[in-house]
Amino acid sequence: MRQVVAGVIVTATLAASIAAPVALPTSLSAVPGLAPAAQADTGTALVPLRADPLTITVPGSVNLGSVAQGGTLSASMGTVTVADSRAGIPPWTATVSATNFTTGSGTPTQTITTANVSYWSGPVTASSGVGTRNPGQPTAASRVALTSPVTAFSGRKQATPMSTSWQPTLVITIPSNAAAGVYTGTITHSVA
Repeated sequence: MRQVVAGVIVTATLAASIAAPVALPTSLSAVPGLAPAAQADTGTALVPLRADPLTITVPGSVNLGSVAQGGTLSASMGTVTVADSRAGIPPWTATVSATNFTTGSGTPTQTITTANVSYWSGPVTASSGVGTRNPGQPTAASRVALTSPVTAFSGRKQATPMSTSWQPTLVITIPSNAAAGVYTGTITHSVA
């Protein structure tokens, strides 16, 4: 039986929490602190924009390499970082989800389902600020299939700002009947 190498490429997608927009009054005369002259002058008010105080950053993409059909790939996705500069001491949770990996037209033999894609966060690799940090899957033995979104990491800051980084690992089992090809999929991290 001939063994065929199936390459897998993983694309990590950036996702972050977004603060709820501030509701503005329909009439500028109702804007507190806006001078009457400014209200009458242009009919518009300038609202300053700010960066979200809770963010997550991830690598753009990662090539996990190649393996024969029926084999297993295990590779680091690079560094994921959550930065929290919100007021108070609110908790945060980073979650991770995946799509199926496909090649060609995505027929059943051209698809590696999420049941074959496992994730483990590993421990904290870098941090700043004071707070608690909890890996979702601290070791390879605690890896989980990405058939639905799972907690990658969680934390709670005690003082502003706080950042937490980890280097998650994907473990992908290639089905023995997988067609040869380069398989692509998306791994999405988000934080709230």
